[in-house]
Amino acid sequence: MKIEIRPDGIWYHGSDRVFAELRAGSTVTQWRALAEAFSHRPSALWYDDDGVIRHNGTAKGYLYIIDEPVEAGRDVYPHPRTTMDQNAEFLTARPLRVRLLCELGAGGALL
Repeated sequence: MKIEIRPDGIWYHGSDRVFAELRAGSTVTQWRALAEAFSHRPSALWYDDDGVIRHNGTAKGYLYIIDEPVEAGRDVYPHPRTTMDQNAEFLTARPLRVRLLCELGAGGALL
């Protein structure tokens, strides 16, 4: 699956915790559904060529957006050990301010 990174795009982070700043080394993505899935803390997650995501996570989740300008290659960089397609997962190079976008209910499993 081809994932395009938009320089002016929104960066997302999914978590099962509430906070105001994302630590350096955290995972971010421009693929909203992927961040939503990760917020449920799955031990297994996969997607097909059409971008349909399946996972076994059941935790209550929170979806965040990065609330400051982000430059790929400076503020975020491709995850060096990802098992996903290119541009699916990035890591933060520094702490980044976040804004809570929404709460995602528990039981989000999509097996």
